[in-house]
Amino acid sequence: MIQLTILGCHSATPRVNAHPTSQYLEINNNHFLVDCGEGTQRQMRKYKVGFSKINHIFISHLHGDHFYGLVGLLSTYGILSREKEMHIFGPKGIKKATLQMLKISESHAKFNMVFHELSSKESELIYEDDKVTVQTIPLTHRVYTNGYLFTEKPKPRKLNMLNISGYAEIDRADYLNIKAGRDVTLSSGEVIPNTLLTIDPTKPLSYAFCSDTSYKPNIIPIIKNVDLLYHEATFLNDRQDLAKKTKHSTAIEAAKIAKEANVGQLIIGHYSGRYPDTSLFKKEAETVFKNVSLAKPGAVFKIN
Repeated sequence: MIQLTILGCHSATPRVNAHPTSQYLEINNNHFLVDCGEGTQRQMRKYKVGFSKINHIFISHLHGDHFYGLVGLLSTYGILSREKEMHIFGPKGIKKATLQMLKISESHAKFNMVFHELSSKESELIYEDDKVTVQTIPLTHRVYTNGYLFTEKPKPRKLNMLNISGYAEIDRADYLNIKAGRDVTLSSGEVIPNTLLTIDPTKPLSYAFCSDTSYKPNIIPIIKNVDLLYHEATFLNDRQDLAKKTKHSTAIEAAKIAKEANVGQLIIGHYSGRYPDTSLFKKEAETVFKNVSLAKPGAVFKIN
């Protein structure tokens, strides 16, 4: 299961009703924070995100609207007497910037912080446990930037109990091996193929987060066939010149990426404040790709 909660989705500076980028991702019982713009912890409280569930934070790049909330959040964890270590993934320099601020402010954050600084321009696996993998999506922005691809690991095969019941020799003790894909050999020497004893598991789900970036078609092989894609769309097509200059994307460009990558659903966000009506982003993107949703604070996207 994937459940994505948008905490903030606007560009540049915070405003009364516009919050910088931050997302809370639940995937296969893992809980991740993705980017941490200013005011993230306030949004976490507003939308009832469990602080204690988060042990991994992924920062795309070191522009303020994507990581200025990090020091405040870590400081709050200190006030809450957190003891469990926190893993923080982000560009080289994030450790120095974060620890220096915490030191100068004499923060209460005494728990262990493990920084995983990134510098590769190639996609790489940066996190893996028994349920999920995370790899980088190299992007092109004014500073070193990565998106992140979160993918469920394949689940065990499901037992076909109707077929299994036809073989008296198969015991419950055999079930784990069967679910792992092994055939069963009966005492007669007959081999029962695993495909007769199991059912294919559900397809592993995936979510791709593409933060600030200019139009970059070479990310398509990395995010091919993902179930859910968030792709920044700072501008409409009327300001493609400004998008190119600032190394951002337009709604149409985000939709082109989604279409070529054959994604299940596209979410667009990071809107420029020059557009009071964000529905225009959806209309423009839908001229290229049909399954488009707008990011907005508090929005929840679920895939089962």
